[in-house]
Amino acid sequence: MHIREALPDDAEAACSVMRRSIAELCHADHRNDPAILARWMGNKTPQNFRTWIEQLNNSLLVAAEGDVVLGVGSVTDAGRIGLNYVSPDARFQGVSRALLHALEWRGAQRGNSKITLESTKTARRFYLSNGYTEIGKPIEAFGTTSFPMSKIL
Repeated sequence: MHIREALPDDAEAACSVMRRSIAELCHADHRNDPAILARWMGNKTPQNFRTWIEQLNNSLLVAAEGDVVLGVGSVTDAGRIGLNYVSPDARFQGVSRALLHALEWRGAQRGNSKITLESTKTARRFYLSNGYTEIGKPIEAFGTTSFPMSKIL
């Protein structure tokens, strides 16, 4: 597996990873509610993915094994992680951790001494085990709860 910059040709596979990750791994967050799933996955389209690649001040990365996309992550130049999804087929194989480290490294390269993110209920324990701390009250929005977190690099 290697982590690399996302390419436009990754759009279909990357969106499939994100959508499957949400639907299959994040039950604690969406509780199989079709409205929550629709809102969460609504922007996970190949067209949007290609737009995210082109955004200035944002790094979009994929974890891949050969031509197979296993994970998708993004971090802004200001050190905010916006995406970190793993394929259900690659769960518990170190993909999320490797992608997280790559996002942190990219954030540090951009001059950040701290990384921030909003964790789902599903990923909360993962981030805590990787050195993140909660920095505020949980945020209720769109039928889900997120947890503001940060990590000093």
